[in-house]
Amino acid sequence: MTVRVLGPGCANCMATVTLIEDIARGMDVDVTVAKVEDMAEIMSYGVLSTPGAVIDGTLVHSGGRPSRDKIAGWLGA
Repeated sequence: MTVRVLGPGCANCMATVTLIEDIARGMDVDVTVAKVEDMAEIMSYGVLSTPGAVIDGTLVHSGGRPSRDKIAGWLGA
């Protein structure tokens, strides 16, 4: 599974990357997390508020740090 975190590098964006990695590790889910900071690419997903999250090409979240439960749901809990 590939998760792309969309954002300019702000604290919430970086915390989202860490949170996804921590939850995936705790669930023993093999995930690759990539940080996307290119504004043109971020806008191509229709994201106007960051952080955003894209899983396997599908936008699943935008605007604010997602909850642990929401992330676990993305990862298959």
